[in-house]
Amino acid sequence: MNVPSLGMIYGNIKIEAQLDEQMHSYRRLFSTKSDGAESDLEAGIDLLLRQLQQVNAQMQAWICSGGSEMVSHTLTRHQEILQDLTQEFDRHRSSLRTKQEHALLLEDFKEFDRARLDLESGDGSTKQALLNEHVGINRNTAQVIKILRQ
Repeated sequence: MNVPSLGMIYGNIKIEAQLDEQMHSYRRLFSTKSDGAESDLEAGIDLLLRQLQQVNAQMQAWICSGGSEMVSHTLTRHQEILQDLTQEFDRHRSSLRTKQEHALLLEDFKEFDRARLDLESGDGSTKQALLNEHVGINRNTAQVIKILRQ
């Protein structure tokens, strides 16, 4: 095995380790309240997945130009790892979006209940309570439509 293929293999291993670390952090978002950090993590993971794909493409080109057949087996394994990581990331991203939408809907329903209680108890102006209820209903309707379109 010559030096270019070793460098590519080590590059793949390094990127896979970074991806594993980032994916671990991303998985932890499911047990915590979202604070906006998911978009930074998602961008980092997307970048690493693209880098891994580029290194795999370089290895493929090297093999096609007469590189070692042994590296072909290694490339196949790295391609499988890339596919697994990509699928896992897509699955987690979808689950996180669903969790966030669910939390938003619950919050909207809580606001709706508060507005209804305000209206029933006579606190504040009736007009303001009705406006709040109308806004809550519109927001809930928009969220339900968005979820149904998915």
